[in-house]
Parts: sequence; structure tokens; C-alpha cells
Amino acid sequence: MADADIGLIGLAVMGQNLALNMNDHGFKVAAYNRTASRTEGFMDGAAKGTAIRPAYTIEELAAHLKRPRKLMLMVRAGEAVDAFIDQLLPHLEPGDIIIDGGNSRFTDTTRRVRALAEKGIRFVGSGISGGEEGARNGPSIMPGGNPEAWPEIRPILQAIAAEADGEPCCQWVGEEGAGHYVKMVHNGIEYGDMQLIAEAYHLMREGFGMDVEAIRAVFARWNQGVLDSYLIEITAEILAERDADGAPLVDKILDAAGQKGTGKWTGISAMDLGVPLTLIGEAVFARCLSAIKAQRERAESAYGKTERPAFDGDLDAALADLEQALYASKIVSYAQGYMLMREAAGEYGWNLSYGNIALMWRGGCIIRSRFLGNIKAAYEANPQLENLLLDRFFQDAIKLAQGGWRRTLVRGIERAIPLPAFGSALSFFDGYRSARLPANILQAQRDYFGAHTYERVDRPRGAFFHTDWIGSGGAASSSSYEV
Repeated sequence: MADADIGLIGLAVMGQNLALNMNDHGFKVAAYNRTASRTEGFMDGAAKGTAIRPAYTIEELAAHLKRPRKLMLMVRAGEAVDAFIDQLLPHLEPGDIIIDGGNSRFTDTTRRVRALAEKGIRFVGSGISGGEEGARNGPSIMPGGNPEAWPEIRPILQAIAAEADGEPCCQWVGEEGAGHYVKMVHNGIEYGDMQLIAEAYHLMREGFGMDVEAIRAVFARWNQGVLDSYLIEITAEILAERDADGAPLVDKILDAAGQKGTGKWTGISAMDLGVPLTLIGEAVFARCLSAIKAQRERAESAYGKTERPAFDGDLDAALADLEQALYASKIVSYAQGYMLMREAAGEYGWNLSYGNIALMWRGGCIIRSRFLGNIKAAYEANPQLENLLLDRFFQDAIKLAQGGWRRTLVRGIERAIPLPAFGSALSFFDGYRSARLPANILQAQRDYFGAHTYERVDRPRGAFFHTDWIGSGGAASSSSYEV
């Protein structure tokens, strides 16, 4: 009987929780997993007693669905998505809708939107953030792709999404790969936030000599102020966890971080578009550095373990400075993320609503935090805002934080504590607010060895010049272009 509102493919934790979430909101779900035992386990377990209907073949799944059929894929990004699309196509008809809810690369989503539109199938690439808890109780959902699909899927996606200020944390993002691009940037910012928190922890633990309980109390206190956020909240909870022997569990966890690629994709896109996404780049590289654990151990043996004398400064003042440094660096991270989305919108022809993106990130997602409300307000006041650092609220916040930000970096350097994300954020800010940078030397060097030309401060922009630096190069120059 074709009475299901949506079909869901992929019953790992996220898929199961989304199916239960949809069921809770009155939607009839048909659920399918490639491994039948997973479907059976779900139906005998979490889905028992619900209206969720199992399907054991793709044909059976399609037969359960109302027209136009709506199917959501919750499978591993990449080849698995294409494989399931190929399996679905013989059982679909023009007007049907496929939603990819995984972390697919935005270029893959753009390709799929275009290819499936030729077959009459409406494809949507929807970023979903919030982890297991969000999927079950209300995630942040960032759909983009074929806009003709939005009126059909909007009631379901907005019903199951988190809410902020009475609005669902799910709005149409834009055409083609826009939804997955915004999710990619979200994940890049997530990398940056996590690295900043880790560096703050490191400075407190190794630089200030604080024990885990004292650090937990600091994060709990910070979560009551401007740094109020999901990641600060769970960091305090993590630090409260004890192992079987009563010792802090965090001390038993190996210091080698993994990653699944979205942070790297964000950095690659930034380089492709020429956007200085320095903090997120450093966060990705910090994970790469952490991963070479054995090599770091050999280097410590070669250079000797760093001996740090007991911290004898004003701890309360140092912690106040660290809070301001974390806040200012976080502002820079979001500013860079929005710079990237702005550039991508121009490059790919997307009409992104930056205020709506902040709203979608206010609830349900991993980077949800208090100051996303300030970002939303900034773009509501000025939809054409060039950079968050030019908004009055964020200007005032950065000006207030600068002294503590700089003192925190000095303390880290003095005590040999690596603070790559804090440092890159401050360096970016100092560069961004400088009307003149030393790139004149770079251009002179480029012209010297490669005749790449340069512009002059006393001539209009767009006029290029070449100097015969060595006296034998003549007037010939290379063509001027930017990659």
C-alpha cells in the first residue's frame, strides 16, 4: 500500500534517529537498509510499536511511497550515493525526489542535480548537523539543489528540525550544491572551534598547571557567558567524566585526532577561491600533526621534554585574557567562514541568505552558540555586509578582547605551548585591518625573477609595470593573471 510519506535508506545511527524523529512528527516512514538484518534489528528494537514500515528491497521501498515519491539517503558519501541512485532510478518516475542527507562534496551534489534533472528526478543535497542527538530530537538541516523539490519536502524537513527564536533551523539554501557547501563550511568552522577549545585546554593544563577539575569549572563558567555554546558545554561534561579507576577519562584518550574530510574540503575550496581561511586551515593541519604521534615522540626524545616552571602569575587575570582570546578567535573563524560563503555565492551563482544560515546554525547543530544570534542580527541590519569584522557589534567585541588576546599568545609562546589557531586568528586580524601589507616586496620579487609585473601606488589600479632589475632583461614581461 503506497501510503508512506518518505522512504529512508541507510539505518546507521543517524538514519534510525531521523526515521524515529519523522515518525514522532506524524509522518509515515518506509525504512530500508542494504543489510536486511539491520532493518530487522531496527524494527525489533527502537522502531518497535511505531508506524515505521520496513522494506527489504528497493522495489518494495518504492512501492510503499506516495507520489511524488520522496526518498532520503543516509549513506556514506561518494560512490555509495551514486550506487543507490542507480538502483533507485528504475523504480522512479519524473517528479520524484531524492534527498542526500550525508556529508557529500558539493561538486558531487551539483553533478547529481544536473544529471537527474535530465531524467525528470528532483535531487536535493541536504547538509544535516547535530549528531545522534540532533537527528533524534531536532537537527539543523541545510537543503539545496533542485528548487522545485522544496515545496514538497519542506513540511517534513522543517517539522523535524530544531527551532531557534520560534523558527525552524531549516531553510532553503540555494540551487545545486549550495546546501552541501554551507554544511561543509559549517564543518570547517566546527574544526576551528574544536581546535581553539583544545588549545585553551592545553594552555590551562600545561601552561598554567591546572588540574582537570579546575579546567572543567572554567569551561562550565564560560558556558554561562559570551562563549555559551554546545562545544563549550560538552567540553565541560567530557572533563567531568572519570575512568574506572577514578582518573579523568580525558587523560586516557590518545592524542591523535581523526578527520573525515569536510575540514580539508573547506580549506581546498578556500584556496581555489582565494579566500584567506587561515584559522580553519590551521585546525586541519593541527589534526594532521596530532596524527603523527610516533614521530612526535621521537622528536621529543631528540629535543628533550619541555620543562615548564610553575605558573606564578595572576591566574584569574590569565583566565580572563584566555576567555577574551577564545571569543575573538571564534569571531574571526566565523568571519572567515562567511567570507568563503560570500565568495562561493558569487562564483557559483547562489543567492545565499546569510542571516538564514546563522538562524539554521542557532539550534540543533554542532556549532550552535549564543553569538550566532548576533551574526543573524548583523545580516538583518545589512544584508550586503562585506565582512562580519566590519559590523559594529563585532568591532566592539574585538576591540575589547585585543589586549587579552595578545597576552594569551605571549603566555603560550613563553611556555612553549603551541597555539596555532589562536595565532592564525590574530595574524589574520592584524593583516585584515592593515591598509598596507608587505606584498609590495612579493610583487617586486616576482617581477625580478619572472617579469610578472606589478601595480603602482601612484597609478590607477589595473595598470601593470615591469622593471628591468638586472639590466639585461629588456622590456619584455610575462602576461599578468591571477589563479
